[in-house]
Amino acid sequence: MDLLGSILGSMEKPPSLGDAEKKKARAQKKLVEKQQEAEKKKLTDFREKIQKRIQEFIKDGKQQKYKFEPMEKVLRAILHEVADVAGLASFSFGFEEEDRYVMLWKKEFAPSDDELLAYRRGEAWDPEKAKEMAKLKEEERLSAEAESAQKRKETPAGNYRDKYRHLIGDDTVSKDDAKTTATNRSYGFVSADNKRDRRTIEEVMAESRAKKRMKTEGGAPAQTGETEDVASASAEIPDSVPGSSS
Repeated sequence: MDLLGSILGSMEKPPSLGDAEKKKARAQKKLVEKQQEAEKKKLTDFREKIQKRIQEFIKDGKQQKYKFEPMEKVLRAILHEVADVAGLASFSFGFEEEDRYVMLWKKEFAPSDDELLAYRRGEAWDPEKAKEMAKLKEEERLSAEAESAQKRKETPAGNYRDKYRHLIGDDTVSKDDAKTTATNRSYGFVSADNKRDRRTIEEVMAESRAKKRMKTEGGAPAQTGETEDVASASAEIPDSVPGSSS
């Protein structure tokens, strides 16, 4: 028994379940680290290549913009970062996970809103066609402004009362009505046209004194009609008349 026990004791024990799991975990960790190192190297190499391509684009005086091939989101993020550091304008176009790409512009040739809209629609950008479209839009704008100005010019000035009818009412006063109610300097608020006797006050008073003098001197009595006219004229003379002595 001692010999058998000695032999069994010298033999290596089988690994426990816990040890197997630990060994597997260590192997998995090494694999992940290796993959991470490979991904890191891939991104570093990509950044270096992008920096080189961007520098060549900047040095090329003939190129205003540069279109890159479609790439995944992580690579596009690096590309945007490098372009921003280099002082370039960068935009992404296309559909995600299909054909989305990045295009760069030099600052002095930054794209217009119409150009960006064309790329977002998946259309090709034609500068000459864009100029024609811009010219056409400008002509339409000028034509609309001219038409609007012509309409304003043709609008009659008499529409003022119609425009403010809700404020001033619909009552109108004719020129004849205004004339009859106008203030007269000689007769106050009574129209001069309404006076039956057109003689001046001096003429009326002189005639009255002459008739009284004729009666006093024994002359022929004044005719009844003339006396009534004088009395009527005197009655119509206001108590205070501008220009006469008080």
